[in-house]
Amino acid sequence: MKPGEPTSADLHVGSELVVRAIAGVPTIDAGQDLSEVIISGLAGTETELVDGDVMVLASKIVSRAEGCFVDLGGVTPSDTALHLAEEVDKDPRLVELILRESTGVSRKTTGALIVRHRLGFVSANAGIDASNAAPSSAPEGSGPWVLILPRDPDATAARLRAQLARHFSAEVGVIITDSWGRPFRRGTVGFALGVAGVPALWDRSGAVDRHGRVLEATVSALADSIAAAADLVAGQADEGRPLTLVRGLRFAPSDDSAQALLRDFKDDLYA
Repeated sequence: MKPGEPTSADLHVGSELVVRAIAGVPTIDAGQDLSEVIISGLAGTETELVDGDVMVLASKIVSRAEGCFVDLGGVTPSDTALHLAEEVDKDPRLVELILRESTGVSRKTTGALIVRHRLGFVSANAGIDASNAAPSSAPEGSGPWVLILPRDPDATAARLRAQLARHFSAEVGVIITDSWGRPFRRGTVGFALGVAGVPALWDRSGAVDRHGRVLEATVSALADSIAAAADLVAGQADEGRPLTLVRGLRFAPSDDSAQALLRDFKDDLYA
C-alpha cells in the first residue's frame, strides 16, 4: 500500500447511497464562479452539505466556466494532422486539436483516434466534445465550436472543495467527471477526471471475506465508482443536470488526486 492510500478503516460504504441530480443549473459561461453555482443549486433544493457528501460536476460545465472553447475555424492543421485526418476520415482541424491535447497516439481507426491525453489517461479523441460546445457570446457564423477538457481538473476540484467546505463547515469531496469509452467494452461510463477530498482508491488488502480469507490484492476505484453512479442521473443528452450530490459515504479527508488512478506508463497495456 502506498503512503496516503485509504485503508478499510478510513472509509465506510453502507448498504445505501443517495445519488441525486441538482436541478435548475443554468448554462455556464466563461468566468462564472462554480462554487456559487453549486451553493445556489443546493439552496434551491433546501440542501446543506454534510460530512461525507461528494459533489460531482460534469467536466463540461468546468470547461465552460474556464473558457475552454475552441473555434475550429481558427485552427490550422499541421502536415501531420492533414495526413492523419485523411487516414481516419476526420476533420483535419479537429485532428490537429486532438494532437495538441495529447502526448501520443495509441491506436487509430476510421472515425476515432485513441490517444494518451495530456492528463495521463488513454481516451478517444482526447475527450474533445462538440455537443453544446459554443459560448453564449459566439459571433454569428463562427465555429464549428468544440470544448476541450479542463486544464487542471484536480486543482479545480481542490479549489471547489475548499470553498464548499468553508461555506458549509463540512468535510466534503468533489469529483469532476467525464464520459469514457473503454477499448475492451462497448458503451461509455463516467470516470473521475479530477478528485479532491475523497479517496480515489480504496485498498481493501488485509480485510477478511465471509469465509475468513484475507484479501491480498483488492483495490476499488472509489472515485470512478462515484463518477459512474453520478453519470446515470446526470444524463448524456438534453437533461441539463451537470451537478450531482452523492450522500452516504463516510471517509477521512484525503489528499488523493485523480492521478492516483493512473497506471504507470510501463504497466499500461493500452498505452
